[in-house]
Amino acid sequence: MSSIPASSRPVVAAFDVDGTLTIRDCVVPFLKETVGLPRLVLGLLARPIALVRAGVARDRDALKALAARSLRGRSLAEVNELGERFADRIAESWLRADTPQRLRWHLEQNHEVILVSASLRPYLDPLARRLGASTVLCCELESTNGALTGRLLGANCRGPEKERRVRAWLAGRDVDIWAYGDSSGDRELLAMADHPHLVKGLVVEATP
Repeated sequence: MSSIPASSRPVVAAFDVDGTLTIRDCVVPFLKETVGLPRLVLGLLARPIALVRAGVARDRDALKALAARSLRGRSLAEVNELGERFADRIAESWLRADTPQRLRWHLEQNHEVILVSASLRPYLDPLARRLGASTVLCCELESTNGALTGRLLGANCRGPEKERRVRAWLAGRDVDIWAYGDSSGDRELLAMADHPHLVKGLVVEATP
């Protein structure tokens, strides 16, 4: 990495989280820990027709929206507090060996590091602080008067939404973009990058 010539433009390194920086998905474990498995399952079963349609279509956006219903009525402050502890677990036990090293390299080069993820803000914000990332673009939980409504605020941050969020955040800035992702949900993020890197197993590959 150190042999790569410096860019003449400011550099932004955008990292997906689940499967890219971590060894596993984080959304379901967080929901299970926050509300318990019975309530999570009941939240999904409360709309059986929607659940079946989402399952048949493999619609991750719809499934996540249904899963978020389990958080309805929970205190946002309490969920954020749980997110702090959950971020500790991720940082201590669930990080990959390779891509976090890439992230640290970017920081050493004074590049701006951002997380772009379909995961949830309550634990991504504290995880970003632990990793040194300056910005988090992710799934937002809707709240009213300090209580979660059980709905997502805006679109699920995957696929085209990742690209849209990054472009909106950049606001027209001319930067050199490095991007890291591991799944089809990162395709648009990688396609917009000057230096796209696809994470496969234990290999981080530069994509053409």
